Amino acid sequence: MSKVDNNKEQKRNSLLDSAFTLFIDNGFNKTSISDIVSKAGVAKGTFYLYFKDKYDIRNHLISHKANQVFQTACTELMKHKELKDFEEQVLFIIDNILDQFAQNHNLVLLLSKHLSWGFFTDFLAVAPSENRPSIYTIYQTMLAHASHTYRTPDLMMYMIIELVSGTSYNTILYKQPLSLEKIKKPLYEVVKGIFVQFRE
Repeated sequence: MSKVDNNKEQKRNSLLDSAFTLFIDNGFNKTSISDIVSKAGVAKGTFYLYFKDKYDIRNHLISHKANQVFQTACTELMKHKELKDFEEQVLFIIDNILDQFAQNHNLVLLLSKHLSWGFFTDFLAVAPSENRPSIYTIYQTMLAHASHTYRTPDLMMYMIIELVSGTSYNTILYKQPLSLEKIKKPLYEVVKGIFVQFRE
């Protein structure tokens, strides 16, 4: 990456980081583009080089943070060569992501309501950099090496993502109906059941 490209990337990331802080602290509706550029320390015109409006930066922010979360989980997975089975790998990624959420409630506030299958296939199908494959590509590679074949695997993953996303919000933020540690075992048993239901 050239110095100019690196500078552009830094400005874009600064705008995203500023928007993240302001959306969490003040709420989306009470945050203006002027607030975002002021916190990022860039000119207002710079904002429009990267984003169309406040809704556009929110969508990019969700994609940016979700990619970070999934890439972190996938990087950790690569350290566990003993996990060769697709189902074990998916459960590891889920567990890692839930732990990341537990350590940063702001991620839950931003992401959990937006982690859907459509988001997974649309926004996470884009590679975050030249050196890293997209999350959807990683998923497809894992699926191709699975020891089982699944009918409609996309529907299977849709159900798993919706289940985990819906369960994690109240569990992590409010410990309702159980704490995260207590809900993990029954949650993972249900996920395993979904795998079994979709096996061919």
